[in-house]
Amino acid sequence: MALAELKAAIPDFAKDLKLNLGSVIGNSPLSEQQLWGTVLACAIASRSPKVLRELEPEAKAVLSEEAYTAAKSAAAIMAMNNVFYRTRHLLSDPEYGTMRAGLRMNVIGNPGVEKVDFELWSLAVSAINGCGQCLDSHEQVLRKAGVDRETVQEAVKVASVIQAVGVTLDAEAVLAE
Repeated sequence: MALAELKAAIPDFAKDLKLNLGSVIGNSPLSEQQLWGTVLACAIASRSPKVLRELEPEAKAVLSEEAYTAAKSAAAIMAMNNVFYRTRHLLSDPEYGTMRAGLRMNVIGNPGVEKVDFELWSLAVSAINGCGQCLDSHEQVLRKAGVDRETVQEAVKVASVIQAVGVTLDAEAVLAE
């Protein structure tokens, strides 16, 4: 199992990450599709080759072809949107916030899976990429759809642990060179 290999690669000084990785994936209250779509989208967003290599095969085995593609789509579209909307938010000139984006985002309207799942994956990727405007937007859509705060927080926990594992393993790989 790739998850076990990933946990085994985490150094002793990051034992909390090892425990948290097992917990957020092994004991998640998210549905299987929500969990593994979040895992895949966050593994991509983490930019860590090792994390993606280890977690993608299990995600692919668990998710339908449509969900697998949608999770990858969430990571891709949020890579663009998080930069664009975070920048607009950070610029001190409020005029940028009134300008038309002019970017194609069709996948958000038709992701190929339930909208709630796609929004959850988009929120998790936005947490990794640090876009407050996107976090607020996706959280509001989820809450309006009846998703509770615990579910939103669970997706953010998955994102935070996967990102931390990626940072740690990538740093260790560089230091070992």
